[in-house]
Amino acid sequence: MNVSSSAMRLEANTVSTTRVAASAGGSCNLLLNNQKLYNHQQLLLTQRRRVKVLTVCCSTAKPVDALVDQQKQANDSAAMSRINSLSQVSGVLGSQWGDEGKGKLVDILAKHFDVVARCQGGANAGHTIYNSEGKKFALHLVPSGILNEETLCVIGNGVVVHLPGLFKEIDGLESNGVPCKGRILISDRAHLLFDFHQVVDGLREAELAKSFIGTTRRGIGPCYSSKVIRNGIRVSDLRHMDTFPQKLDLLLSDAASRFPGFNYSPDMLREEVERYKKFAERLEPYITDTVHFMNEAISEKKRILVEGGQATMLDIDFGTYPFVTSSSPSAGGICTGLGIAPRAVGDLVGVVKAYTTRVGSGPFPTEILGKGGDLLRFAGQEFGTTTGRPRRCGWLDIVALKYCCLINGFSSLNLTKLDVLSELPEIELGVSYSLQDGTPIKSFPADLRTLEQIKVEYEVLPGWQSDISSIRNYSDLPKAAQRYVERIGELVGVPIHYIGVGPGRDALIYK
Repeated sequence: MNVSSSAMRLEANTVSTTRVAASAGGSCNLLLNNQKLYNHQQLLLTQRRRVKVLTVCCSTAKPVDALVDQQKQANDSAAMSRINSLSQVSGVLGSQWGDEGKGKLVDILAKHFDVVARCQGGANAGHTIYNSEGKKFALHLVPSGILNEETLCVIGNGVVVHLPGLFKEIDGLESNGVPCKGRILISDRAHLLFDFHQVVDGLREAELAKSFIGTTRRGIGPCYSSKVIRNGIRVSDLRHMDTFPQKLDLLLSDAASRFPGFNYSPDMLREEVERYKKFAERLEPYITDTVHFMNEAISEKKRILVEGGQATMLDIDFGTYPFVTSSSPSAGGICTGLGIAPRAVGDLVGVVKAYTTRVGSGPFPTEILGKGGDLLRFAGQEFGTTTGRPRRCGWLDIVALKYCCLINGFSSLNLTKLDVLSELPEIELGVSYSLQDGTPIKSFPADLRTLEQIKVEYEVLPGWQSDISSIRNYSDLPKAAQRYVERIGELVGVPIHYIGVGPGRDALIYK
């Protein structure tokens, strides 16, 4: 049913109310045709873009008054308490459909860990982080700990590695003063992703036509396919260039036989082999038996932080199949992607936006269609780091989040982009699903047809309608913002320990 915004407006001391809306975006009534709100969101977007400048200015500013200094000390104390309490082997994983802001938390935590390791995915994972001067870095294969010079970065056996892209990324980091030599280890068991995998990815999407998956077209799926059918090429194969051409010929011939649009010739093979001879020479210093390295590091009591790519709702087993990635971005992927025992893994932090986004095709129960979704998209700059694609936007889906918490066993959550919601008069949480006849659904369903037909029950909370991007202590947040954070924790049963209020390194509240 449709309920007007005025009918749902809450008093400041009201906890919540509920309403039911179809999943196809009935909840966007609050946002549509509201020019004033649009202007506020544009102002907020401008403020987010200015974070880089403000960060630089603050580093050279004169001492602030005692109150501000005291607040900073309180936040620093809370930060160290939270970080020091994390287990020896901890992980940061996505708990929606990706793009939650995992890279920022990894970057912040990295200086307190000896090793940061990627366990799965490929260059389809795009993590945006900022250094202490506010300079922006977009990482795809290199772990987000690379900006902390004392941190060693590991690309594990579960990752698929596109060498041209990796070297481009390394060159870009080093040209910006970030040293990489001796700081990146690449598993000899990791599979190589070739340019032809990317071509096949596009051909496959075109073949699917209206049923396309909406991949990044970075060749991730085809590379994992090669791995699973056992004709893939691994990093260790680069040490045997005498047999490398035959293995590559098998891969290319297989692609040509499968896709008429893929043109394969002896010249292509010859050129690719020559390219990879050069890549092999350059890659050699990075190649490591990372299974041995990781387990040695654990036995030596070194602190290890695992960085997940994508997120649980894109997991090949647990996500909205087939609109998923081709690896396991949930907790299980840590062990299979790095070769470490389950008992070694401790605290896992789930990263979740204060709202929900996803890219590509697939079901999205709390999606806001039309102008309402556009407002969130532009205010939050919801465009893919890897592809630049606009992300679909909607309210925070508590059902999906509880499902992710169940699968991963998160010890805490990092709620990101809370500031994006700052100008909304009311904010909605999708708290439960039901069938069209009112039958409740207890968990996130596997059946896509069911997902397309469900109704979402929303809980409506009052907005705070004030800029929170400069706040660094939880107690200083508006009461309505605190209530929103606390309500999410209550509903999912996992505490929220980290709250993002902007893209900069310092724009994080520890709770």
